[in-house]
Amino acid sequence: MPSLSYSRVISLSHPIHPQIPHWSGDPLTEFSAIATWERDGYLLRKVEIGEHSATHINAPRSFAPEGRGLDDIPPEQLILPAVCVDVRDRCKGNRDYQIQNADIERWEGCYGQISPGVLVIAHTGWQEEWADSEGFLGNGDREDQLHFPGFAENTAEFLLQQRQIAGIGIDTHGVDPGTSETFGVNRRILAANAIVLECLTQLDQLPAVGSTVIVGALPLVNGSGSPVQVLALLP
Repeated sequence: MPSLSYSRVISLSHPIHPQIPHWSGDPLTEFSAIATWERDGYLLRKVEIGEHSATHINAPRSFAPEGRGLDDIPPEQLILPAVCVDVRDRCKGNRDYQIQNADIERWEGCYGQISPGVLVIAHTGWQEEWADSEGFLGNGDREDQLHFPGFAENTAEFLLQQRQIAGIGIDTHGVDPGTSETFGVNRRILAANAIVLECLTQLDQLPAVGSTVIVGALPLVNGSGSPVQVLALLP
């Protein structure tokens, strides 16, 4: 039987509350009381949130009508070995940076070739902007102009074809850079039935190699995505 050995557990998910950054056009996050301690003796809230809000997973159905929904993702695909590629130096001062094959090759020069079946997480430093919606999305006064780093399409293709990865994750609001109008990285990764995780955090605590990630996704029928609790087991 497979076994896991780890020294500690950290969460890679942001806490959810109404003030989190929201993609333009997405529903706002709202909590409303249905039952209260004073009136009913217990607390029950209604939670409204978009499928692609907060730290979340994207399902193939988000970009393809016939793609599988969250309820069709095999549970074993939600427990994955992970590597963390630190590209903070490249993204600093360049909000539109696209992660290149050279970044992957530079990482592999230090830690060895990425193995098949691994989740590749990019640490851009954007988690530090989370409390400032404008800073996180980079839209300023224009909600239709987003600026944050993401993967280049050819890098996503390289990781799928040459490294047979299980998916990618990032601490920005998209694995595609904010300037993308086609969501080509999302489309390519999800077409391969691989995993896409966005708005991750605490990546400064994630080692370059050796961690295992567990993704707690809601099994929404035909779901295009879901807020998730992502747990990392550290070596």
